[in-house]
Amino acid sequence: MPMEVPPGVAPPPVPQVKGQAGYGGFHHGISMLHGWLPQVLEFAAVLLLVLAFLRFRRRWWLLWAPLCVALGVGVAWGAWTFTNDEGLASDPAPALLWVCIGMSGAALGAVVLGWRSGPWWQQAAAVLALPVALVNTAVVLNQWVGYYPTAQAAWNALTAEPLPHQTSLDSLAGLRNTNVGTGRIVPVDIPESASHFKHRTEYVYLPPAWFAGDQPPALPVVMMIGGEFNTPSDWVRSGQIMPAVDDFAKANSGQAPILVYVDSGGSFNNDTECVNGPRGDAADHLTGDVPAYVESAFGASKDPAKWAAVGWSMGGTCAVDLAVMHPELLHTFVDIAGDQGPSSGTKEQSVRRLFGGDAAAWARFDPMTVMAAHGPYTDAVGLFDDLKPPQRQGGDNSRFRGPRPAADTRDGGGFGGQDNVFDTGEVGAADTLCREGRAVAIDCTVYTTEGGHTWQFAAAAFTASLPWLTGRLGLPTPSPSP
Repeated sequence: MPMEVPPGVAPPPVPQVKGQAGYGGFHHGISMLHGWLPQVLEFAAVLLLVLAFLRFRRRWWLLWAPLCVALGVGVAWGAWTFTNDEGLASDPAPALLWVCIGMSGAALGAVVLGWRSGPWWQQAAAVLALPVALVNTAVVLNQWVGYYPTAQAAWNALTAEPLPHQTSLDSLAGLRNTNVGTGRIVPVDIPESASHFKHRTEYVYLPPAWFAGDQPPALPVVMMIGGEFNTPSDWVRSGQIMPAVDDFAKANSGQAPILVYVDSGGSFNNDTECVNGPRGDAADHLTGDVPAYVESAFGASKDPAKWAAVGWSMGGTCAVDLAVMHPELLHTFVDIAGDQGPSSGTKEQSVRRLFGGDAAAWARFDPMTVMAAHGPYTDAVGLFDDLKPPQRQGGDNSRFRGPRPAADTRDGGGFGGQDNVFDTGEVGAADTLCREGRAVAIDCTVYTTEGGHTWQFAAAAFTASLPWLTGRLGLPTPSPSP
């Protein structure tokens, strides 16, 4: 079905470019999402747990084995309850994840309660069952969210291996006025003077055009915001977007925006939703600390028409919030599968968790409330990449607006919630926000794609939007291939 596009907004999606050699791509290395590794771990976890439990003493089966099983059920129930109570997941987890968590609890019981009984090989099986069960649980969790597509990607993250083309701030001067071939990624420690938000190392991608000439040009900037569970390098490690970025810059004579991989959480499991509240003043960091530093350190443009925010999942919500709350800082946003507003459960739970119970503070960060209070915007443009559950025969497919490059799931796509029950805050949020945005003169387009809530979808959506985003920020763009 043809897609209706408002004048001056987004052209039809372009094909996703292929990555360069030398990167750990979706199909490079041992898959952690499909294939033999997850199957072997699952088999080993079950086998070791069976060996740990296979005892022939009556007291074991009447007392200790039921206690181990009860411990496993309790641990699984506790994890499920905590996840739901804290609103930690957009898509419900597959049942296998809770089974694996329960197996880990039962393995712990076998180690503690069965240590003094059974022969040595059974004690060894019990000791080995626990770490193997935990690793198996981690792999199933990763299969669900598609966080690390390969074992190599996970190892690089755990060992803090440098990012592709990473260099230091001190080395930039020596690269000035040279043809660097590909861009460089620089780790930065952005001062927190405006926010006092304790954050981790952030990263800045500088395209080849930044190095040309005696002085850096005033390039446009895109803030890249990750999901709820995140590190600042996730777009690079989990999303693996740099091959596409490098290919695009190469085809565009080195022209591309500066990409700033920001820290919106301060720690991996701190869901700030990019607001100011008990979990930290993340909003002040993104609107105060980051722009001032990037403009000063890298000579970036100070024109809000040349600033944009791109976010995935929670980050998509953040991108919309930043654009509607701070038009003096940026005029463009790309929201990839975000919610209708900052969310950590129900509205009541979100007000309590994110704002310490302050409903007025919630309203200050609610995009719908902010847009209605602001009135007409000037030169504000947004692009929504929305997700919907897979089509079912006879289902309602009326929200489909047009094709969008989907993630390659042959070896790289996570399950994204195998029960096909999606976050109600996410489904339909793009339509609602775009409709209300148009009422206050925000030009926007909604692309809707079937698929799972995974990093692979986020990467495909960003890659497809990059040419439009680059042109929107005032840089030339290459002509699409036939």
